[in-house]
Amino acid sequence: MELGGNIELINFDNLETQKLIVVKKMVGNYAKNMKEASEFNKLIVTLNEDEVKANLTANGKEYNATAIDSNLFFALDKSLSKIIKDLKE
Repeated sequence: MELGGNIELINFDNLETQKLIVVKKMVGNYAKNMKEASEFNKLIVTLNEDEVKANLTANGKEYNATAIDSNLFFALDKSLSKIIKDLKE
């Protein structure tokens, strides 16, 4: 599932509608921050059960982060926050 052309969500199709809305808002807000901090090319977020993997291509580099949590939103926050932190270093 694509959001805005340069954001891709993988394996999020089976989420309840309410959870998917929150996921899209969270990813959109993080993507906005990433665009402000870098030359943002593509963000791919993959869900595998309790694991969220985020991959950002920006500034000619790849940034990767993985988080495992039984709460989807916590895992999403942890992985995307790590990428923001790595961008700012």
